Amino acid sequence: MRYSGDVYRPPSEAHSLIVQVTYGCSHNKCAFCNMYKAKRFSIRPIEEVFEDLEWARAHYAYIERVFLADGDALILPMEHLQRILEFIRERIPECQRVAVYGSPKSIITKTPAQLETLHAEGLGIVYMGLESGNEELLKRYNKGETAAQIVEAGLKVRRAGLTLSVTAINGMGGVEMWQPHALDTAAALSAMKPEYIGLLTLRVYHGTPLAQWVQEGTLTQLDPLQLAAETRLLIEHLDSEGSVFRANHASNYLILKGTLNRDKAALLKKIDAALEGKQPFRRFVELGF
Repeated sequence: MRYSGDVYRPPSEAHSLIVQVTYGCSHNKCAFCNMYKAKRFSIRPIEEVFEDLEWARAHYAYIERVFLADGDALILPMEHLQRILEFIRERIPECQRVAVYGSPKSIITKTPAQLETLHAEGLGIVYMGLESGNEELLKRYNKGETAAQIVEAGLKVRRAGLTLSVTAINGMGGVEMWQPHALDTAAALSAMKPEYIGLLTLRVYHGTPLAQWVQEGTLTQLDPLQLAAETRLLIEHLDSEGSVFRANHASNYLILKGTLNRDKAALLKKIDAALEGKQPFRRFVELGF
């Protein structure tokens, strides 16, 4: 397998075969993100993709899942995606699921019929970033779409029969806007009701606009207790029956796992224990940060 630069994947794709079909991110302008700054977005030659898939076929007897990287593989033209999915079906017939990151933009540019076609041809799950449901924060962080557009993109994925996994970012509003961020994000997630919800915690990376905001004092980061209070407000207002909820990323101070709405009370109880000092927070030093 050949990889260009750093390669990222969702936590649930840890055991998947990862194949780069694009380099970088088609948007690559979010103020909090530095993942693909060293790469200029481009479409990888499809012949190289096939060569890597053939290499994997020759070296692995069983490949259960395939993740198509980098940051927004769904932006690829339909014919390009279809050829890749067809190759996987023919050469890796045991593959049970193909996954991609999908930006709201890339979803919006695909018609419902095209998404249904991709699902029928082997695409199983789309990972999409909401980050926040608050319009002011989405604009400030240069997400590229409004909350309404992101919600519609998520619903479009679900209507096509594809599994939808949505991420939000705890702490994105800082001390200044933690309540609107929590409430509006809960509303957006409740409107989409994705199969999976992943809650990350805001990290500040050097060289990003976010780092400058923190340095100049226009955004004040939340401490672990404040983050827990924000998470509590979010979950309290979440109505997303059947969604698997996870806050178990390396960035999270408090690990939370459950299925909504069934486990909402248990999740809130664990957060309350943390707020009362009865449940310890993780320290980043313990995780190697």
